[in-house]
Amino acid sequence: MSRVRSIAVVVVTYNSAHLVADLAATLPVALAGFESELVVADNASTDATVFAVRRLLPSARIVEMGRNAGYAAGINAGIAAATPGFDAVLVLNPDVRLEPGCIDALAAEVGADVGVTVPRLVDGEGRLIESMRGAPSLLGALADAVVGARRAGRVRWIGEVVTDPAEYERRQDTDWAEGSTQLISAECWAACGPWDESFFLYSEETEFHLRARDRGFRVRYVPSARAVHLGGESTTSPGLWSLLVANRVKLVAARRGQAWAAAYWLVVLARESSRALLGRATSRRAVRTLVSPRRMSAPRGPEWVASA
Repeated sequence: MSRVRSIAVVVVTYNSAHLVADLAATLPVALAGFESELVVADNASTDATVFAVRRLLPSARIVEMGRNAGYAAGINAGIAAATPGFDAVLVLNPDVRLEPGCIDALAAEVGADVGVTVPRLVDGEGRLIESMRGAPSLLGALADAVVGARRAGRVRWIGEVVTDPAEYERRQDTDWAEGSTQLISAECWAACGPWDESFFLYSEETEFHLRARDRGFRVRYVPSARAVHLGGESTTSPGLWSLLVANRVKLVAARRGQAWAAAYWLVVLARESSRALLGRATSRRAVRTLVSPRRMSAPRGPEWVASA
């Protein structure tokens, strides 16, 4: 029997008005049988997001951040605003649609040593999202540079992104997972503390999941839990891709030290440079970021993304 009875649902929004109606329609079914509380942390949306939440989710507690503070800051503020005593927190992007039974399956896997559970994700077209990840490593970065992330990811212990479809058919632990949908036990949250807000966007879930692992908790992928994630822009937006790349180097430096991070940086720079020469705009922006000490050390925020 699941240990999870009460769930604090934390949704971080930013100009998400067009997503609120579907979110409001799917949450009650997904959370049936659980005592739940919804907290929406809004990162200073300039559209009608807050109005839509108040109209369509009147029981939600809204935290208006006052600025675009980033994903980690929104999660931390949302959890701080939730009523204490929940068994788990469900971190959810506003563009995620939970299928019936998803939360039941995630909650059933939470245990003394399983601190985070994540579902099988598909995109809006029903295609599998490769959401399982390995910890950043020199071998993984080198394999990505030489043969590409998809080929490297076919071997579970080499690539960072797990790309073998067969792996997504079985329940298993993973180093970390894409952060749009995850159930975190109260015990794991208490042991690990808040997410690192210095990661404005990207690598914040990586850092938290690896920190949870350091403290003895597992991150478990649950294929019987299913959800739809409508998508993101990181692979097509030069500013977002450069932020993703810079934050990965920053994460490696924080966990492994500067010498190890310098080697990782060199491999990533070689990868992005080769792709920039092929005309990839995202990689051209990433190279400019990687070779700029000012950009690599600057705070990660919306202004950084715009100017990177």
